[in-house]
Amino acid sequence: LNEQTQIGAALECTRVPGVERIVVDANSSDGTSQTARFLRAEKVIQALPGRAHQMDAGYREATGEVVLFLHADTRLEPGWSEAVLRALDDPDVAGGAFELRFDAPGFLYRWIERGVGLRSRLGGLPYGDQALFVRKRLLDRAGGIDPVPIFEDLDLVGLIKRGGRLALLRERAWTSARRYARNGLF
Repeated sequence: LNEQTQIGAALECTRVPGVERIVVDANSSDGTSQTARFLRAEKVIQALPGRAHQMDAGYREATGEVVLFLHADTRLEPGWSEAVLRALDDPDVAGGAFELRFDAPGFLYRWIERGVGLRSRLGGLPYGDQALFVRKRLLDRAGGIDPVPIFEDLDLVGLIKRGGRLALLRERAWTSARRYARNGLF
């Protein structure tokens, strides 16, 4: 929603042969959809506001065997698609996530990154900012993404873990620190 200034980096980093980029907008007023079309996203669709609604709508449009959910203000490092495919070469892996990094300098951001890493590795709880990916057949079996108002990423992680192993990749998802800059680190 209203991510015109951020969507370009997300689309550029995912411009990889064989990757279908689907932008799900919630009726932005800033031209996000137009920018996504200009940047040649394969599909640009509209959905109700709320990540769960948007994730469900996007997954239903996807034609591949794997769905990766990437926030508009997050970008992946080169080699991300190969890393996902390597992880999914293991039939026991149902999905996974990337290592979180913030696009801002500062000790406190590094501290949060380390905490997220510990939560992900020890608790098996990556969040949506870490670009979650999942085998599409698991979403099909579950009937899609439940329209929950918050913590849709935790529901998705639960689905992945019920379907098999959760892979935590070393490759990074770089996400915007603007929310912390605006609202405070804590």
